[in-house]
Amino acid sequence: MTHLLKIKYCTKNFKNGTKPVYKAMKDKFPDIKMKKSDCLGNCKTCRHECFAVVKSKMVSAPSAEKLYKELKKLIG
Repeated sequence: MTHLLKIKYCTKNFKNGTKPVYKAMKDKFPDIKMKKSDCLGNCKTCRHECFAVVKSKMVSAPSAEKLYKELKKLIG
């Protein structure tokens, strides 16, 4: 089931701490498709929080650790 999941990351959000989340998720869940984009158009969220897009739904958190936990929770 996890191989059907796709997580998109905004490279502009990497400076907010999302880059280690991207790397950790890639290492822990190699069967999930991870995609980096220059901009995902969520600029208001991007300025204040870490975020990723899972199945067209934005997942955001105030810190990289919390975002990682949220993504892991979604995966199951």
